[in-house]
Amino acid sequence: MMKSFATACGGLLIVALAAGCGAARTPSAGGSPARSIASPPPVSQPTSGAPAASVPIGSTQPPGGPVPAGFMAASVTFVSTREAFVLGTAPCTHRPCTSIARTRDRGVSWRGLPSPVAPLGEPGVTGPAVWGIRFATPEHGFVFGNGLWVTSDGGERWSAAPYPGGSIMSLEIIDRQVLTVTMRRGTAGNASWALLRRPVAGGPWTQLVTQTTAIGSIATQAQVAAILDGSSVLITGDGGLTLTRHALPCTTSAFPFPTTAAVMAPSGLALLCTGQGYTGHTDKTVYVSFNLGMTWKLAGHPASAGDGGMIAASAPGHLTIATTSAASWLYYSADNGTSWRTVAIYPDGGQGWNDLGFTTTLDGVVIHGHPYYGDMLGQLLLTENGGLTWHAVTF
Repeated sequence: MMKSFATACGGLLIVALAAGCGAARTPSAGGSPARSIASPPPVSQPTSGAPAASVPIGSTQPPGGPVPAGFMAASVTFVSTREAFVLGTAPCTHRPCTSIARTRDRGVSWRGLPSPVAPLGEPGVTGPAVWGIRFATPEHGFVFGNGLWVTSDGGERWSAAPYPGGSIMSLEIIDRQVLTVTMRRGTAGNASWALLRRPVAGGPWTQLVTQTTAIGSIATQAQVAAILDGSSVLITGDGGLTLTRHALPCTTSAFPFPTTAAVMAPSGLALLCTGQGYTGHTDKTVYVSFNLGMTWKLAGHPASAGDGGMIAASAPGHLTIATTSAASWLYYSADNGTSWRTVAIYPDGGQGWNDLGFTTTLDGVVIHGHPYYGDMLGQLLLTENGGLTWHAVTF
């Protein structure tokens, strides 16, 4: 079965990555082959994880304790080029086994933090579950899923926060506002979707859009956010206080259809459209806009391998697509999507991706696999050259 994950990609040192984005197991998103990244060896599987511990006065270590053995990543958020929080899980004897790891040196070392008391899940599951993490500052952060939890002390303590209900499908922080996409299932199997905002510091939620068709994940960079909304894209430059709607270029027939969008600050967008699928392949088309969606230009066609995908931008003209089917691929373009090359191949049976995004024009992140599924890695990958090469992080 194909396994892949969508994301709301994070932005350049203004918002936490989603990337980013809490992501679902939905269909994910050419060039000449490049280096192939082999899957890591299996991790040890101890029966219990280590709880977070207090830090002695005068210690140079950041707050927290050891990272639980066998920790696997599900969602990641960067608050600077070096500081990140990762939501994940590890084998333990007393469920839920959800954990959080924190780094202040870009993955060289990690500390374990407590997490909200809820099991790791994915959109679509019922009952308490979490699948995404975003931080606005090193102190103030959110964990979301079928519920919302907030911390104001860097993840040492979490408390449940009021939210509009249903499942939080995507959450990003931009211009001191929290933007969310929620989905609520009805009794007849139908669903209602909403785009909402509230100040980071708290307060009531304001409903911006509500409808019965799906709203896409929130893509951000600098102070711009873009949200796919059926045949159009919603743009905000002030955290959702105002919205502008523009038509998309690939909605005149059943195929291709809009899949994901990326923001290329200050005024660019990239759009991945997915066409007809066949045996682990889909026709893919990338469009770009240089005026935040007012007009669009056909850019190019990435390789067909992979079922759809997610797209992110490290800098204007530099794009990355994560896609999966029988394997998992990362495609890269340095010319606004005109030509593409494969920069990573995992022959992994379709582990998939989550939280693809960039914090600077060079520094990016993506999660390979999702540990909610027992056969998947939950591996964190980083790039320091805008998406040209990627390497795995050890917790």
